[in-house]
Amino acid sequence: MSDRPVRRSLGLALAAALLTAGTAACGGSSGPELTVEGAYVPEPVTADRAGGFLVVRNDGDTADRLVSAASDISDDVQIHETTGGRMRRVDSLTVPANGALELSRGGNHLMFMDLEHKPAEGEKVSVELRFEKSDPITVEVPVEAVNHVPDASGHTEHSEE
Repeated sequence: MSDRPVRRSLGLALAAALLTAGTAACGGSSGPELTVEGAYVPEPVTADRAGGFLVVRNDGDTADRLVSAASDISDDVQIHETTGGRMRRVDSLTVPANGALELSRGGNHLMFMDLEHKPAEGEKVSVELRFEKSDPITVEVPVEAVNHVPDASGHTEHSEE
């Protein structure tokens, strides 16, 4: 009995596997597909810093990272992570594949330090979000009341504080 047919079958199977892997690597999956929604800046209580909140959605099959931000109200926009009730500055945050990065009150967020001016409710703040892989996204972010809290459906409500 010859093992030639077995080797030929294995060779064909290996070739098919390599062809399939090559196709996937050359565009079979999409990169990050980012959009921003629900962005707002609560009117700051102090004149020197403000928080920024938003959701970065990624409908792509590849994760990305938010690596920096810039704004017209501050030369120092920081990315902050909140874990265990403690806030700390970080270099980046992951935007998961087929998921979302949520920047929210009490959680991860943007901090606008040393404000050039204190934005008031009704104004818009320009924020450019910069990513590791994707092109930057510029968002005109509304300044909301200090007690603004978006609900789960994206509608606006104000908490009674």
